[in-house]
Amino acid sequence: MNNNILSPEVQAFIRQHAHEDASSIALKKSPFVQVSSSELAQQVNGWQKVSTKVREWLEQGSVLYYPEKLNLEQCSSARTGKFKASLLSPNSTVLDLTGGFGVDSYYFAQQAKKVIHCEINPELSQIVTHNLSELGVDNVQFHTGDGIAFLISSDKEFDYIYADPSRRVKNQKVFRLEDCEPNILAYQPLFFEHSDTLITKLAPLLDISGALNVLPHVKDVYVISIENDCKELLFVQHKSFQGIPRIHAVRLSTEDEPGIFSFNYVQEKEATPVLGEPTNFLYDPDVAITKAGAFKSVATVFNLQKLHQHSHLYTRDHLIPEFPGRVFQIQQVVPFSVFKKNVDITKANIIAKNFPLKVDDIRRKFKIKDGGEDYLYFTTLFDDRHVIIYGKRVV
Repeated sequence: MNNNILSPEVQAFIRQHAHEDASSIALKKSPFVQVSSSELAQQVNGWQKVSTKVREWLEQGSVLYYPEKLNLEQCSSARTGKFKASLLSPNSTVLDLTGGFGVDSYYFAQQAKKVIHCEINPELSQIVTHNLSELGVDNVQFHTGDGIAFLISSDKEFDYIYADPSRRVKNQKVFRLEDCEPNILAYQPLFFEHSDTLITKLAPLLDISGALNVLPHVKDVYVISIENDCKELLFVQHKSFQGIPRIHAVRLSTEDEPGIFSFNYVQEKEATPVLGEPTNFLYDPDVAITKAGAFKSVATVFNLQKLHQHSHLYTRDHLIPEFPGRVFQIQQVVPFSVFKKNVDITKANIIAKNFPLKVDDIRRKFKIKDGGEDYLYFTTLFDDRHVIIYGKRVV
């Protein structure tokens, strides 16, 4: 950590060039003797990342230090950090086993009595210590070193142990639990020796059912999305829990309260939605719903008809404003065979679900540009007819 970066003149340079291409700054000669151009580029890139993920840190006017780009890739956003903190009991103690850039520890500290931030990278630990101090956080204790080794040597118990295992090992992205670092499967007995509740953040691409087969005592799974983009999976384990895990599809927005759809896989298996023709409105569930696997449950809860067993699109003759996803007023339903002969749309948003052609193939085939207010859903109905549903977004 180069403390010269914290000087007023260097900080002024970073703010002045905050919206420029960081790579171009790296190629130019640095105006500062004790701060290289690559270090300036790193700080500008970090400012840009934090401005999109944790904007409120910048709004406080604190003098922050940004680590290497890799350390910022896996860090949480403000919205996901706040949601995770909402799962904690007030005045609790939290061990952040893989602290990283400290975003989660920062939000845990807003709810918990004490947080211990473990980080194996000495420079990153130093950076986080500086940043959280600048941000006025005084209830986080910092441990520089391996979180697992810290836990092995500790005789203390914690209300929560939180882990966000690294999904990049030897410069390769990994997704399986046993390939991440640390391997949380190998340390389950150790975790439960020190806490009754474990919270683990895992990759959005992870197979939820597979993880449930190997992780014991999972009580809740949270599938978190922001603007229809799946960001995180959270597995909450309680030492004494032996029941059926509850799955929560969580949609975070700029509003205070998240949208949450909860179910379990027994309910999903037993649900029997009605299949039907498109009527007045088309319902396309949020990615949190589909990643969670609530394909039939969302239909039965909202009394929707499913277009096809595998299409995961739904319809109803009247509007349901609280539906967890996008809603479209159907303008027209066109058989694919007719659409091929009578295409007069040159620009539209195209979605393909349970359809033999991919979106890029459809665009090339019919020369349709992306964008505009029109939406074309290429899909398959329950009787295996290929159709295009033309709709207008209901906001």
